[in-house]
Amino acid sequence: MNKYEAEFSNLVRAFRKKHMGKGPRQITTTFCKNWAICEMEGNLSPVEKFIAEADQGKQMLRAARTEMVKEMYRKHRPVEMEELLGSPLVDLFVDIDIEKDFGMSIFIFDKNLEEELKK
Repeated sequence: MNKYEAEFSNLVRAFRKKHMGKGPRQITTTFCKNWAICEMEGNLSPVEKFIAEADQGKQMLRAARTEMVKEMYRKHRPVEMEELLGSPLVDLFVDIDIEKDFGMSIFIFDKNLEEELKK
């Protein structure tokens, strides 16, 4: 992971901690074209893990986690991330595997980050 990927991972963790009360334990970011792909482990709080013990709880948590994270970024523009990369956020895709406590977020920016950050 290069310095931009590491810094982006730190910004994602801080953003989620600020707006959700807890950030992922570990984040690995990879830039691919205009995507910042974040693999995240250790997302769930102890209460969420308890809720996930029931099948309905897993479904509810997955739906809430994916939609709430996207809504959080719509309401609170990730200015620090955009400033680091010199590009506005265009879209965000989010998914989480509740049983594995493993999530993925794909941040889509308006320029080729992979090429731009090699310079």
